[in-house]
Amino acid sequence: MMRRVSHIFQITLLLMAAAWTQPLSAKVHVEDIYDMSLDENLMSPEIKNDKQADKIQEFQYNMAVAFKQANYDVEIMRDDEVIVVTIPASQLFDPNDTVLNKLGEEQLKPFLRMLSNPGFYKMLLVMHSDNTGSSEYTLNLTRQRVNAIFDWFDENGSVDYVVPYALGETDPVVDNNSVENRKANRRLEIFLIPEQVMLQQAKKGRINMSQTSKK
Repeated sequence: MMRRVSHIFQITLLLMAAAWTQPLSAKVHVEDIYDMSLDENLMSPEIKNDKQADKIQEFQYNMAVAFKQANYDVEIMRDDEVIVVTIPASQLFDPNDTVLNKLGEEQLKPFLRMLSNPGFYKMLLVMHSDNTGSSEYTLNLTRQRVNAIFDWFDENGSVDYVVPYALGETDPVVDNNSVENRKANRRLEIFLIPEQVMLQQAKKGRINMSQTSKK
């Protein structure tokens, strides 16, 4: 069964991360999502209408199930409105490397569809490391890695709604006291957050990722 969570990060770590990390190659966005902290992006846009929220929660849950069936590590948060997919860094990069490998490209390909309808999803890319090396080293490593992933999306699809964050060693899921634990902490978290196109569709009662917004 999928584990549902209400929050992922501690506020203190979020504030530290927001001060340390900014997208290095992000494009200007009308809603300034690239100027927002991770915490701010996780919490927006706010869905206030209950019927609208119900439609989005149902759609997101079904999407999460599909990712789970494809053997991804999946959680849902923010009252089932946001999908979180975690990919081990070892499935994206060779040890201590910052060049996305072939396996990593295969792991990321399904997410191109999430960006095929601009404004349907906002995608946050959050890269983590273990505590091997200095804080400066781990931060720089995660920054280079998340930007390599961002650039791959830019080359293969769209990054209009993609925001990268590098957190270094600041948010471990387990203590860095064993080889297996350090491996678990080296990870990419992909947050799939409903954006305005999905919100508009939910308001009309039917969500379809392939249906573009009509001005």
